[in-house]
Amino acid sequence: MKRSLILIILISITLGSFAQWNTFDEEEQYCAHRTQFTNQSRTLEYLYDWQSPYMDDYDVSFYFLDITVTNTSTLIEGNTTIQATALFPLDTFAFELIPEMVISQIFVNGTEYTGFYHEGNNVLVPVDEIAAGNTVTAQIFYSGTPPTGSFFVGVDHAHNNNYNMDVTWSLSEPFAASDWFPVKQDLEDKADSCWVFLTTASDNMAGSQGLLTDVVDLGNGFTRYEWKSSYPIDYYLISFAVSDYQDYSIYAHPEAMGGDSMLVQNFIYNTPQCLEDKKPSIDETPGMIELLSDLYILYPFSNEKYGHCLTELGGGMEHQTMTTLGGFWFGLVAHELGHMWFGDNVTCATWSDIWINEGFATYSDYLCRYNLVSETEGNSFMSSKQSSAMGQTGGSVYIPIDEIYPGNEWRIFSGRLSYDKGAAIIHTLRHEIQDDNLFFDVMGTFQTEYGLSTATGEDFKNTAEEVTGLDFDQFFDQWYYGEGYPIYDLVWYSAGGEFHLSSTQTTSSSTPFFDMLLDIKLFFTDFTDTIITVHQTDNLNEFTVYTGKEVAVVQVDPNNWTMEQSTITVGIEETEKPVYFTLGPNPVTDYVTVYFLNPSNRIKEIVVTDISGKTILKTSSADKQVRLTTSDFDKGVYLVTVYDGTDILVKRFVK
Repeated sequence: MKRSLILIILISITLGSFAQWNTFDEEEQYCAHRTQFTNQSRTLEYLYDWQSPYMDDYDVSFYFLDITVTNTSTLIEGNTTIQATALFPLDTFAFELIPEMVISQIFVNGTEYTGFYHEGNNVLVPVDEIAAGNTVTAQIFYSGTPPTGSFFVGVDHAHNNNYNMDVTWSLSEPFAASDWFPVKQDLEDKADSCWVFLTTASDNMAGSQGLLTDVVDLGNGFTRYEWKSSYPIDYYLISFAVSDYQDYSIYAHPEAMGGDSMLVQNFIYNTPQCLEDKKPSIDETPGMIELLSDLYILYPFSNEKYGHCLTELGGGMEHQTMTTLGGFWFGLVAHELGHMWFGDNVTCATWSDIWINEGFATYSDYLCRYNLVSETEGNSFMSSKQSSAMGQTGGSVYIPIDEIYPGNEWRIFSGRLSYDKGAAIIHTLRHEIQDDNLFFDVMGTFQTEYGLSTATGEDFKNTAEEVTGLDFDQFFDQWYYGEGYPIYDLVWYSAGGEFHLSSTQTTSSSTPFFDMLLDIKLFFTDFTDTIITVHQTDNLNEFTVYTGKEVAVVQVDPNNWTMEQSTITVGIEETEKPVYFTLGPNPVTDYVTVYFLNPSNRIKEIVVTDISGKTILKTSSADKQVRLTTSDFDKGVYLVTVYDGTDILVKRFVK
């Protein structure tokens, strides 16, 4: 990327930016969580501590699901083996499985235990004490039909009318794995490996994670598909999908593989028309894998595969090495593929940090659009994410822990915050770093340091600081933990070959200030232009840049790097006055703040009048900032007059 850039830190000031308000709003849906069914989440009456503390007593190493599934219902029967290591002396083995799934037998270390009981979705099995450090192998036999009818259920079924196909699939994120198999739902306890054996009618095929190591004809019209993965995996990334599928496999050739290839395996409906319809889009996948392998690190599961199972899901779900999705449009495939790095290889350590998954997958979508479609497409996509994030004034990307519980899934998967603002602040961080090589070094280093494990937003911050040598405490306080976005009131003039800018920043929500870099494009009277970058260090900054030319037009953030709203006006040479001030926000609601550029000990009289000249408010102060309450003001135009006994200046605002 080439762009003319002058980094300005003159008078410790910087400029605000042109708002990317854009009515464009993607109709595409991304992850399973980004669907049109946002009001259909199952309502669950759970306490926050819904999980048994007995599950803290062991560490999972292996899941083995050996189950029978069908494409015509959600019926599941079979057994699951959980292999673990006792972390403490263990006299009760606990796991999660909803009561609708009927347990017939439980064996722990080869001994059958019949005295198990349910506490909510927890199954507690009193066992003979197992010493800390010893292996625990629990095998649970069960059957049942998991509930359907809402979005966040573990298994769902649907019929595709276009291809006349029935299909059943799993979706465990965030709390629904226990709908269909015995599990410990703990993000930080990844299993070291996983096998999923799927028995189904022989006219079906069944897909899952890892490699398809065998297809066994069992006779009597049934076939078993044996999928094995040797990579660490989080509980919610274990999956299956079953239908009358055909296998359309192709290959990617990431540069890091030195000419070798990796499998891209696609299970799509078994009709010639489905292959004809989906093939052009599926064929774009290898290019995406090659691009992201070049920008991040080599595709993390290259020894196994990447793939897709086509279902009737209203979006996609990034099941490890084999995404479950409802279609193959470019943005959906790019987003879910991005999860293989951010979400699967590195998984959020807490649901509060879902940004590690969704923000980065959305940013991967942007990178694919920008590099594989066009710069215009990429910029338009990012502008739409920034505008969406500013569609409401508040909300943090980081999710407070008391908002994380079953029944509140849509807060976790907020499209505006976790996805759109999540991607927008990554783009802003890239701009703050001011070096693309360093930025992508951060992304790759993060993958290397936390690969096959879990991480928080703080972990990513620490990696960014380690790689760049910069301090991002304030950045994360503002953009990740904080709320809202900056609002700029910019006044400029050009004289004697110098560009002068007065930049007042207010904010949309509780975060009081955004310390940030901002690009300003200057168009000169000789029809040339340049971009300067200024650093906003306070609510009111003044910048002076020698250009040697007269500026005709100013544009803020021409390349959509940052997220803000702004107004730009041409001013006059008045900033040297002792009473020079700006104010914001404008228009106002409950308050307006007067910011003085040239603070002094001199008392200044501040008078607010309406348009008829009637005095509405009067005060005096020598402070650098003065906040005036306007909540009782009628709607209209008001004038603020500041007088220090010698100089006088008047500005207006709108309520």
